[in-house]
Amino acid sequence: MKITVCIGSSCHLKGSRQVVEELQRLIAENGLKDRVELNGTFCMGDCRNGVCVTVDGEKLSVSPETVGEIFREKVLPAFSG
Repeated sequence: MKITVCIGSSCHLKGSRQVVEELQRLIAENGLKDRVELNGTFCMGDCRNGVCVTVDGEKLSVSPETVGEIFREKVLPAFSG
């Protein structure tokens, strides 16, 4: 699985650093370091909402407050079962 977080100026102001740090923590905590590729990129062209994040190509709007919920909904189910 590939997760990409926008670290451009607009998303940086909206908390992209905290989003990246929380994703790193959640990936490690759930033992997914070898199965999830976490990348940063510059502007993804959707600056109006929260921090732009893609999970296997699906574009999401995330904040430091919602990143845990997004991880539980979009990432963990791919590895359960």
